[in-house]
Amino acid sequence: MFTRRTTLLAAAAAFALTATMGVADAKEAKKIGLAVANLQANFFNQIKQSVEAYGKEKGLEVITVDAKGDAATQVSQIQDLLAQNVDALIYIPAGATAAAVPVKAARAAGVPVVNIDRNAEGSPGDTFIATDSVTSAKQVCDYLAKQAGGKGEMVIVHGQKGTTPEVDRSKGCAEALKGYPDIKVVGELWSEGWHQDEGFKLTSDLLQSNPNVSIIFAQADALALGAAQAVKVANSGHRIFIGGFDGDTAALTALKDGVFDVTATQQTQKMGRLGVDAAIALVAGEKLPAEQLQDATLTTKENVDQFIANHP
Repeated sequence: MFTRRTTLLAAAAAFALTATMGVADAKEAKKIGLAVANLQANFFNQIKQSVEAYGKEKGLEVITVDAKGDAATQVSQIQDLLAQNVDALIYIPAGATAAAVPVKAARAAGVPVVNIDRNAEGSPGDTFIATDSVTSAKQVCDYLAKQAGGKGEMVIVHGQKGTTPEVDRSKGCAEALKGYPDIKVVGELWSEGWHQDEGFKLTSDLLQSNPNVSIIFAQADALALGAAQAVKVANSGHRIFIGGFDGDTAALTALKDGVFDVTATQQTQKMGRLGVDAAIALVAGEKLPAEQLQDATLTTKENVDQFIANHP
C-alpha cells in the first residue's frame, strides 16, 4: 500500500533523477567559430577584436576566418568550421549572394547561428545583432539636409547592394528626405565592398555628371573618406556636405579634422560582446529575440572626441 510518505519520497527521487539528467544533458559552449566578411574593413576588425577578447574572458576558444569579401570563400570556410565541431557560429555574411547557405549548413549540423550586422535573406540566424540602421541613417541624412539649408542636389554612394545595412540605410535616408522636398537625389551608385577607393571612384563619376551637388551620403565611413577625396580633386568651388556611417576609428579622427561632416558611430565593442553572450546562451538552449538592434550615435565635430577616446 502506498502511503503519503511513500508518494513524496518517490516524487523527490523522480525530481532528483530529472535534475541529474538535466545537468548531464546541459550544453556548454567551448569553441565558437567567427566568420567575418572582410577584415580589411575597420568596422569588422573592431567586432573581431571584441569577440576574441571577450571570448577569452569567458574561457572560449574562438576560431576566426576572413572571407575577404568573397561569398564562395566564406561558404567553404564555414563548412570547415563546422567540420571542426564548433559549438556555435557567429556569422557576418560576405554579401547577399549565397548568404543563406552557411546558415542552412549550420542548422543541419545542429549548430546555432548568431548573425552580426548582416542577416541572411530567407534563412536568418537564431538571433540577429545589429545597429538600427534605418533610424541612424535617417538622423545622418536629416543632419546633412539641415546643414545644406534644406535644398540642393544630392548623390548617394551605396554600400554592397542587397546587404542588410545597404537596404536599411537607403530606407532611413529616404525617410529623412521626405521632409525636404527641395532636395533632389540626382545620382546613386553602388559599391562592391564598401572600400575607400570605391568611394573615390564612384563619387568622382557622380560629380562629373552632377557638378552642382551639395550633399553626399556615403553609406560607410570608408566610402565617405573616398568621397571627400573626390570632392577635393573636383574643386567644385562650392560647399559640399558629406555624411558617412560606422564610426570607424580612422574616420573619427578625419571627422574631427573636418574631412567630412557627420557619421553614425556604431557600438562595435558592445555588439561583439553581445555576439559571444548570444552564442553561449543558444548553446545552452536558451531562446533569444529574433533581432537585437542597438543604437548608434549621431557624431559630428562637436561630440567626436568621446568616441576617439573610448569607442563604444
